[in-house]
Amino acid sequence: MYRLIKPIFFKFDPENVHYFVVKRLKWFNDKFPLGKTIIRSSFDVHIKGLEKEVFGIKFKNPVGLAAGFDKNGEYVEALSNLGFGFIEVGTVTPMPQPGNDKPRMFRLPNDEALINRMGFNNKGVDVMAERLRILKDNHPDIVVGGNIGKNKATPNEDAVSDYIKCFDRLFDVVDYFVVNVSSPNTPGLRELQEKEPLKKILNTLQQRNRKNDISRPILLKIAPDLTDAQLDDIIEIVAETNIAGIIATNTTISRENLATEKTLAGEMGGLSGKPVKERSTEVIKYLSEKSNKAFPIIGVGGIHSAKDAQEKLDAGACLVQLYTGFIYEGPGLIKAICKSLVK
Repeated sequence: MYRLIKPIFFKFDPENVHYFVVKRLKWFNDKFPLGKTIIRSSFDVHIKGLEKEVFGIKFKNPVGLAAGFDKNGEYVEALSNLGFGFIEVGTVTPMPQPGNDKPRMFRLPNDEALINRMGFNNKGVDVMAERLRILKDNHPDIVVGGNIGKNKATPNEDAVSDYIKCFDRLFDVVDYFVVNVSSPNTPGLRELQEKEPLKKILNTLQQRNRKNDISRPILLKIAPDLTDAQLDDIIEIVAETNIAGIIATNTTISRENLATEKTLAGEMGGLSGKPVKERSTEVIKYLSEKSNKAFPIIGVGGIHSAKDAQEKLDAGACLVQLYTGFIYEGPGLIKAICKSLVK
């Protein structure tokens, strides 16, 4: 079915199509109980042997949805009915912000890739927290990750306060946190990946990471463009701050070896999809081997098939996430990966 409708979707602006689809998926989920049942029976994964426990959380399967797809936590239930084992929402910031000017998302069909420069467009952490509170009251079994960032107007020297605000507000309504300092679409954000500012953010969050004898796993999402020396620093930082793990990787600023014509390929923003697959896997493998598997890694970047997912797991990932592959291949990709993993 998806192969028939994808060419129609791809004739229109990517961001507009995205919201057209997810809003209707939510409407169908909320208004038609029978329709929701049909969707779940068609896509949801009920396969024994896929359950995994990672950083103290039980996942019904290891295939999740990456941050960026549901920036405000509006569509979690509807998306989970497609079979995802977990949903990561955000990136969210303390205050609402519109993001960068449109157009800000571009398809590269010849490369099966996307370029985006969204710029953390979101409605603010208070809106997300209230939505997730309602979700968790009704569906406590859905595993939700909260991807947190800083507002564009917040100077880097004050960034830790933004991460604290998001962390405190979401603590009761998410299962794990992801610190996003690796998006290329907020000016200066990637500077926070440097050793000292990053340690400050993570240590501060860890100091607050206990509430009523409960703590939340904190993960760090890193860019694929880091050097080996920087990856060595990441391994050291994970050990020093005792965070739960790493998400590898975010989008890349590289434009190497693209088949897409230069004008489109030269659009500013982060590149995702197949062109980042190899580098993402390299980063996972490097972190896993160099650290002697000292911490869990969630692998994301260029997963368009079950084989791609298996490569990430073989490289050292415990879980995987989809984004661009989900757009290009459709919701059937989730079940295809899960079925393959069982075999």
